[in-house]
Amino acid sequence: MAHSERDAVWHGTTIITVRKGGKVVVAGDGQVSLGDTVIKHSAKKVRRIGSGGNVIAGFAGATADAFALFDRLEKKLEQYPGQLTRAAVELAKDWRTDRALRNLQAMMIVADSKVSLVVSGNGDVLEPEDGIIAIGSGGNYALAAARALASTDSDAEQVARKAMEIAAQICVYTNDKVTVETLDAE
Repeated sequence: MAHSERDAVWHGTTIITVRKGGKVVVAGDGQVSLGDTVIKHSAKKVRRIGSGGNVIAGFAGATADAFALFDRLEKKLEQYPGQLTRAAVELAKDWRTDRALRNLQAMMIVADSKVSLVVSGNGDVLEPEDGIIAIGSGGNYALAAARALASTDSDAEQVARKAMEIAAQICVYTNDKVTVETLDAE
């Protein structure tokens, strides 16, 4: 069945965070697709936010929506400095209850030196038990790979990069143009 441009869906990405050995890493691929067409290979879906760049955020979903959420999260971080969990919960509350925000189509992974979280428009603010989270179309592939690699001698960045490589080999909406940001973890 052919899709019209009007029916095309923006697909894909893979974002992962890994906490290991005193480091937290957030990595994301660069592919942006519209339907079955790759629009861009090198989009930057992972970036530092907050004063001093002490929070790393990555998104899956609609780009404009994600940037709107990044801006709102930065404002929450200004309101609650050094309290990523509190800022994320406040963002999730707004996202779920605000009529305009409620329609945003994106998910975020956010991490600082203390915590990694997934934040969604359903009001979810979730922290992984094992320090590994992944979202997006290739998220489950990257998550499985990272969990398998976490018990090896590989450091957090190596685990994240290899997990992204594996996801890119499986998920057609994920590529190998990876952006990686790292922080020291507590």
